[in-house]
Amino acid sequence: MTAEKPATAKAVQPNKTQLRIGRLTKAHGLKGALKIELYTDDPERRFVPGAVFSLQVPTGHAWHGKTLELVELRWYNSHAVGFFKDVPDRTAAEGLAKAILWVEQDAAELPEEEDAWYDHQLVGLSVLRDGVTVGTVTQIDHFPSQDLLTVKTDSGEILVPFVKSIVSTVDVKAGTMIVTPPPGLFEELEEDGLDPELAAKPAVDKNAHVQSTEDESTEDESTEDESAEGESTETDVDGSEPADDTAPAQS
Repeated sequence: MTAEKPATAKAVQPNKTQLRIGRLTKAHGLKGALKIELYTDDPERRFVPGAVFSLQVPTGHAWHGKTLELVELRWYNSHAVGFFKDVPDRTAAEGLAKAILWVEQDAAELPEEEDAWYDHQLVGLSVLRDGVTVGTVTQIDHFPSQDLLTVKTDSGEILVPFVKSIVSTVDVKAGTMIVTPPPGLFEELEEDGLDPELAAKPAVDKNAHVQSTEDESTEDESTEDESAEGESTETDVDGSEPADDTAPAQS
């Protein structure tokens, strides 16, 4: 699990880093409140009354180079809503929409939660597989279902799900990350283990199979009708093969 996201191009003090902890999305109500998209797993710690945030806004913006102080954080229908100093009304709040909130953080500090790291602590780690270095972490992307690590290898970039079953160990002090990936994640799978007959078997179009089944059914019905009328009908099925009802799975 990763925590807040790090700065990429901000001037900070030595041994310090900047963490993105949220984004102001839009005004809420008439009293200057703003909805907040959280980038932190610990809002109770980051968003306390009196907390001061650096703002990322376009050059020339009225708030460029300024800080924003939180007065209160409330929750409305599971959405975080912040009230800030010097933001008295909706008009002022609308001017801050899309601003990104940053806080200063000790670069060596780890999150309090177990098995959690800040992005800047993961970028640059050597990725080990069976004791051999296979690449380096270059980026972390955050998605609702899981986080993805971008690992740069000799053959290109690999996207690795940041889950315990694949990333078994993270050692920030040693600068390493141990992975136990499933076959095919870091290399092309060979077909040596496949049954030659299965590997050479052409794919079967399921729609074609459905149509074939309907034709056979029609023949059977026709045969039954003719038999009922007393006519003898003989169907040659010697050497025919039953239609394949499955197609190779597509992934």
